Amino acid sequence: MKLELKGITKRFGSLVANDHIDLVVEPGQVHCLLGENGAGKSTLMNVLYGLYDPSDGEILVNGKPVVFKGPGDAMAAGIGMVHQHFMLIAVFTVAENVALGNEATKAAGFLNLDETRRKIQAISEQYGFDVDPDAMVEDLPVGVQQRVEIIKALVRDAEVLILDEPTAVLTPQETDELLAIIRQLKADGKSIVFISHKLREVKEISDTITVIRRGKVVGSADPSASPTELASAMVGRSVSLTLEKKPAEPGDATFKVRDLVVVDQNGQHVVDGLSFDISQGEVLAIAGVQGNGQTELTEAVLGVQPHVTGSITLDGVELLGKSVKQVLSAGVGFVPEDRKVDGLVGTFSISENMVLDLYDKAPFAKGIGMKPAQIASHAEQKVEEFDVRTPSINAAVGTLSGGNQQKVVLARELSRPLRLFIASQPTRGLDVGSIEFVHKRVIAERDNGTPVMIVSTELDEVLELADRIAVLYRGKLVGIVPAGTSRDVLGLMMAGVPEHEAELTAQKTHEGGTHA
Repeated sequence: MKLELKGITKRFGSLVANDHIDLVVEPGQVHCLLGENGAGKSTLMNVLYGLYDPSDGEILVNGKPVVFKGPGDAMAAGIGMVHQHFMLIAVFTVAENVALGNEATKAAGFLNLDETRRKIQAISEQYGFDVDPDAMVEDLPVGVQQRVEIIKALVRDAEVLILDEPTAVLTPQETDELLAIIRQLKADGKSIVFISHKLREVKEISDTITVIRRGKVVGSADPSASPTELASAMVGRSVSLTLEKKPAEPGDATFKVRDLVVVDQNGQHVVDGLSFDISQGEVLAIAGVQGNGQTELTEAVLGVQPHVTGSITLDGVELLGKSVKQVLSAGVGFVPEDRKVDGLVGTFSISENMVLDLYDKAPFAKGIGMKPAQIASHAEQKVEEFDVRTPSINAAVGTLSGGNQQKVVLARELSRPLRLFIASQPTRGLDVGSIEFVHKRVIAERDNGTPVMIVSTELDEVLELADRIAVLYRGKLVGIVPAGTSRDVLGLMMAGVPEHEAELTAQKTHEGGTHA
């Protein structure tokens, strides 16, 4: 099936998310849409899938114009979509999820799940999915849940499959398995639209690459192009993809976590007996697939988790039981994973956001009064130092791009002497140019002698920044390994395999591949 987009434009008020985009997806082709978060890739695919009406332009299937009033029309035309955040009901079985919205019935209107099970088994055998139709979705690993989403599309006879950031929540091994599945689908004549900003995967799987920047197609690229060339195409300027840093020179272990347990509202141990240290002048990266206790760990340190036991000490002082303000006053800098919800007040100005945790202290306050001139001067200095792109320090921080919002958070947290720096998903949603800047600042803080804890689901980022890597799985510490540990070992550990067993498995896999 040949798919064409001609002049697709999508406006949200004055914002033009897609600007006259042309795109052709040939039968049996893996066509990659490459661009940073916010470039307009997902919006374009939501238009294609019938979730948004285009403001201008048209969609053609096999040369004929079509109008999709909803996802049902797109599916009927042979287009399936696997969203970045899966659309599955956790308490349903695989068969029930696949049948949902496409229910086969028996006489008298009863649901015919037997037919759905048969289709799931047939597709699983054809593509080697190994999915049990009667398994509960909530019991399945993330990689298998994604296969269920693909099965949902194939059961509906999809000829074009849209995969939106499909590897964002996968371990490296699950990513390799997904890429193998994509190759099988391609060999079977299916077309794949692969949306990503991960250069390694784009180069490995794509037949052709379309680069989108700020809502426009800025060109195409060959998969043989270097990562640097692809990154430059995404951002519009040359960038360095390699972080230059000297080896760490760790000092005393001044941050210590002992037997930390965090219990959620359902009584589950989301952090389960964690113990580790971070020394002055080193970066400990917390690796793991999203949802394995990383968020709760950082929130426990900050003092916002209500049900916590164990011990968290900084410079010998117990932090557990202290308020957020007391923790910050102890010298903790904190970059939250969701800057819009937890890091900034969107309606406040940039200058106000720069002093959210310092507004009542000198030199920004005297007695009960604030000193606007000092706050403004501070903001002007930090905007220049951190290269925040804004027309004015008085602009509402919510009007800035994601990258510039993150720079405001970093500028605030790094503008005072720190005893500990924690950054959770520090580059989520940032372009490669902003990532380059953030990484340099993190290492500069390390080199200043500060213990640094980075939490990231991006394995490339973990390997780039870490001096040591702690891997979490279901709230437990699988192990702490050196920065030079291979991606294969880390991937297995992220799936819960103990360190020694992961090393043996990775070694056998490598030897098997070498001998083959």
